[in-house]
Amino acid sequence: MEPVNDLPNPYQIYTGWAKMPAGRDWGATSAVDVDLDGKSIWIGERCGSDSIRPAFPIRGCAESDLPVVLKFNSDGDMVRSFGGGIFAVPHGFHVDPDGNIWVTDAPFTLPPGIEGKGHIVVKFSPEGERLMTLGTPGVTGDDESHFNMPSDVHVAPNGDIFVADGHGGESNGRIVKFDANGNYLMEWGEPGSGPGQFDAPHGLAMDSQGRLFVADRGNNRIQIFDQNGNLLDEWYQFSRLSGIYIDENDVLYGVDSESNEQRGREDWRRGIRIGSARTGEVWAFIPDPFDANNGPYRVSSGGEGVAADADGVIYSAEVGPRSVKRYVRFED
Repeated sequence: MEPVNDLPNPYQIYTGWAKMPAGRDWGATSAVDVDLDGKSIWIGERCGSDSIRPAFPIRGCAESDLPVVLKFNSDGDMVRSFGGGIFAVPHGFHVDPDGNIWVTDAPFTLPPGIEGKGHIVVKFSPEGERLMTLGTPGVTGDDESHFNMPSDVHVAPNGDIFVADGHGGESNGRIVKFDANGNYLMEWGEPGSGPGQFDAPHGLAMDSQGRLFVADRGNNRIQIFDQNGNLLDEWYQFSRLSGIYIDENDVLYGVDSESNEQRGREDWRRGIRIGSARTGEVWAFIPDPFDANNGPYRVSSGGEGVAADADGVIYSAEVGPRSVKRYVRFED
């Protein structure tokens, strides 16, 4: 299809709004979500590490005890942090309907001597108590109790848990469903490019109808399912999404961090596309502030995670630039 680039951008960018405590630097941040208060922001941060390639192994938090789950108020002050010493590369992030925080751990590889980390999904209370772990730490697989690079997690209003298991390459390509107590219910999908198949199911969101939206990044599309895994639709107009968020009004925010000439998508501009989860119409586009084909972030840019607060302020969690950007609408 024709690239969807030529759209209004009604937002202005704010950088440096979130302040780290003295002595701590920003690391790669791939995930962001909004607290139940509609104002505060939860961020998954990789312990000051830059997980951009070519430096392998990606060290992330594998050798750090720094907290990875960070809560900021609307003024950018950190008001809570926890989750240190558990994860290798925190990746996906979700605030569930009860305010609990879910984090996935998706390392490409681990530094020598590091064992027992990675390939899990962890549930925390808002105060930081560890409530549940899905998967087996440090062990990959494709059965009921193992993941291989789980990219994201989403909890339905009834408490059912959906895990996007896979990050492309030799990892898995499936959606795994559990009940509210963590009991395995079902799964669907496999690696591939056909309908219902996945190549890096990188993000999850759910609309007001209970439809599950999967950002099937490697296939440059969104796949939409009911909660039993039946495929309802495929959308390509939001581009190659790393992150996806749907608000209570079914406004869809999708962030493309990877379209560039190296992937044969030089005609698609990277950035945040905003539209309707009901109709699929895209009505606004915030261009990525970095050049997609040149410079330090040409492989994978800034925004991988995206969320919008109750006032429509957009937050973009960035891997390469190690930051969280804030986008506010211009005055009408």
